[in-house]
Amino acid sequence: MAEKKTSPSSSTLNGHDQAEQKKAPGYVPDTQDVSRNKLNAMFENPLGGIPRDQLMADVDDFCAKFDLMSYNELFRKAALVAQKPHSVSTMTELSEDDKYHLEREHTHKWAQPRMLYYLVIMCSICAAVQGMDETANNGAQTFFLMRFNITKDRFSTQEVNNLTGLVVGAPYLACTVLGCWLTAPLNSLIGRRGTIFVSCAIAAIASVWEAVANSWVNLFIARFALGLGIGSKSTTVPVYAAECSPAPIRGALVMMWQMWTAFGIMLGNIMGVAFLNVGDDLNWRLMLGSTVVLPLIVCCQVYFCPESPRWLIKKNRISKAFEAFRKIRPSDIQAARDLYYCYVNVEIERKVSHGRNMVWELFTVNRNRRAAWASWIVMFGQQFCGVNVIAYYSTTIFTSSGYTLSSALLASMGTGILNFLFALPAFLTIDTFGRRNLLLFTFPFLSLFLFWTGFSFWLHPLKPKRVAMVTTGMYLFEVFYSPGMGPVPFTYSAEAFPLHIREVGMSFATATTWCFNFILSFTWPSLLTAFKPQGAFAWYAIWCLILWVLVLLFLPETKALTLEELDQVFSVPTWKHSSYQLKKVSWVFRRYVLRRNLEPMQPFWQGYENLEEA
Repeated sequence: MAEKKTSPSSSTLNGHDQAEQKKAPGYVPDTQDVSRNKLNAMFENPLGGIPRDQLMADVDDFCAKFDLMSYNELFRKAALVAQKPHSVSTMTELSEDDKYHLEREHTHKWAQPRMLYYLVIMCSICAAVQGMDETANNGAQTFFLMRFNITKDRFSTQEVNNLTGLVVGAPYLACTVLGCWLTAPLNSLIGRRGTIFVSCAIAAIASVWEAVANSWVNLFIARFALGLGIGSKSTTVPVYAAECSPAPIRGALVMMWQMWTAFGIMLGNIMGVAFLNVGDDLNWRLMLGSTVVLPLIVCCQVYFCPESPRWLIKKNRISKAFEAFRKIRPSDIQAARDLYYCYVNVEIERKVSHGRNMVWELFTVNRNRRAAWASWIVMFGQQFCGVNVIAYYSTTIFTSSGYTLSSALLASMGTGILNFLFALPAFLTIDTFGRRNLLLFTFPFLSLFLFWTGFSFWLHPLKPKRVAMVTTGMYLFEVFYSPGMGPVPFTYSAEAFPLHIREVGMSFATATTWCFNFILSFTWPSLLTAFKPQGAFAWYAIWCLILWVLVLLFLPETKALTLEELDQVFSVPTWKHSSYQLKKVSWVFRRYVLRRNLEPMQPFWQGYENLEEA
């Protein structure tokens, strides 16, 4: 059984005088002798167990060092609240106004300052930028391929397929080889806001560049440049939202990234319909160029938002961090509490990271490696479930099924609308139904409707049944994708890694999804030629079934678990987890199909005598 959580002051200092151990104002426990598999538990509440006098002395030193002595009494109260968050109602040090705000954050969790919602709107527009960038080429590709004479009259079939895949997939190639890896240096140098500004500026410039391209090579370079912005933006914006959001609504606000990406996907499809009948060489240019509007809005908006307080703390700009927290929290007591608690956590992370190679530990520490493997499965699955075949090529799929071009663009708009509408229920299901259960429930349906769509092409091309069957299959696919594989991968990856390697882990996870995004977008035209629609759709339908098995065996549930519980979950050996899940399948079959009265199975991470160490 995993060792129980103990007070950092007693378990990690080994009796040494705490005051002598301090390397900076605020309590920072010693991390050198802690098992690498158990480090995450230290972040559960690093202030727990500290004697009151010591805590107050730490707060005084903190305020003195960072020129916050005018708020000394406020931070004293805030530290007590951070140390014992469940004892607020009995704390005599707090005023009635303090207690009102601290209790209200749980009873009225959406009652937040306007600045926080302004920040959320900005992050949502960023997500819509990405969605539009992904699908604006859907309607445009038929026209720009003709404009640049990428046809079978000039090239061989394989060359046409390769050039089409290369131009369509250029942004995702850039994300894989450069965009995602620029995230860390950009964030370090210019902060979260600066990275968002630069990524959206790149997106705006690339949009205009795409619209005025005079050759397929020029268009490829423009779209490759677009990917430099997509990579850093897709990694930074969810982190920025998470670092600024209050804990009670953090999950919902971070989830908005995927929901508003779906909204942008819908907008990109709408632009294909809106500019269809504009002049022959202007329609595709306006479809691609229309994506310039949203990133310009973000560029104008982002510097009116506060910088991430956590980033400011990492840069030792504590007073600025306090100003930022005061803008996005309803009261000063909440701002001071979150600042001090975050500061202590950042100091622990610094000590944990000192002298360690985080990339090496991602692969060599068993707990971390299991989290990485699970995250890579869901990020890979988000692409190889086949969704972006529809996002990038639905117009050509619909035309090949029997639609006219204008009808195909309208039908593609329908896929975008469904993608957005059915992302909304994820707010209710992801924290109640669970991450694993959403995937295990939806993957069989994704497979079914991909088979349905592909096999519909065996119907006679001139009969309306084929058009109806293909459309139904693709629409129902979107219905089951949006609440499952849509929101789960980014949410799961953001919480699976321990805090001290989360940035490294997320960079690898994000690069994984963009890598396979490029592979899918590049290979689809060739796959379609080699295996016809029936075989091409069946390929991804089979992958959905394989992914169901991978999720069953290798993806622990992370819903509603604390940091310490997550540490225990990923410390269970993989073979034990797989064995438990196979038994769970048998239990579910006997309980719900054979209707037997069975005792509930205990959580798989409880009851094992030995959790595997690194």
